[in-house]
Amino acid sequence: MSPYSVKVRSYFRYKAIPHQWILRNAASQAEYDKYAKMPIIPLVITPEGTGIQDSTPIIEQMEKLHPEPSIHPDDAIANYVSTLIEEFGDEWGNKWMFHYRWAREVDQRASAGRIARIRSPKAGEAEHDAFADQVRTRMVGRVWFVGSNEMTAPQIEDGFRDMLGLLDDHLAGRPYLFGGRPAFGDFGLWGQLYELWTDPTAGALIEGNAPHVLDWVHRMLWPRAESAFEGWTALAPTLMPILVKQVGKQFWPWTLANEAALRETKEEFSVTLGDKVWTQKPQKYHARSLGMLRAKYAEVPDKGALDMVLAAAGCLAGLRA
Repeated sequence: MSPYSVKVRSYFRYKAIPHQWILRNAASQAEYDKYAKMPIIPLVITPEGTGIQDSTPIIEQMEKLHPEPSIHPDDAIANYVSTLIEEFGDEWGNKWMFHYRWAREVDQRASAGRIARIRSPKAGEAEHDAFADQVRTRMVGRVWFVGSNEMTAPQIEDGFRDMLGLLDDHLAGRPYLFGGRPAFGDFGLWGQLYELWTDPTAGALIEGNAPHVLDWVHRMLWPRAESAFEGWTALAPTLMPILVKQVGKQFWPWTLANEAALRETKEEFSVTLGDKVWTQKPQKYHARSLGMLRAKYAEVPDKGALDMVLAAAGCLAGLRA
């Protein structure tokens, strides 16, 4: 039920990397504790006995060992946009996923019950129900972590529905975000959309309103290279609206405000996204991943054309810091 775990599993399947999928539960907890440095998943244990965590570094490390078929488009603009969307999926898409999973009773009960069954598959009915109630109470109390609150809930849901329409338009006529094969951006965004699809409320929105997104959600369970990546010129008509409306107007001002709040050691920060004010506690991890985006931007040798696209999308400010 972790968007980051299924993201890595999809990548391993695409690369045909032999692996064993192990649920983290009472039976595997001791092995998990042996290799995990942080209490998060996914955890990849290499044949040499090294534990690797955090989905993006896992994929980047594996890409060096298994470079073909590449998940990075040859087109310089598409390549960096893919990196940007991977980050957008991890950090902003997670707000949709976590909010929808724990905002309504039907989703809370469904999700808590599934988690309880995964963690204690042999539990009796009474024990299962008690554990599910504990999970539900704990997770509902943590929605603040992704910025979900009474003020932001309508923004999160409006943004998700808008994204479904934009994404469905973009995926009409192409199997993956950047053409005929999955890119880095597919894996990051898909992990969140897949988990949204498995939950009652968001799943109904996807199935009832976004047939091309639904096909992509299924396709990414076992992705394969069907043809080549497309160039930016072919992608821009439907991918640029996603960059402008979702990444540039929502995610990017939020990420810069989050970084400033951490730098100023604020307990809470507010930022105007479009015509609405967003308020939440700052997220420490994202400041580090923003630094990684800047480092990858710095590696682009000729930034002229890329800068024009990023500026038009509202995503250039702050990358040169």
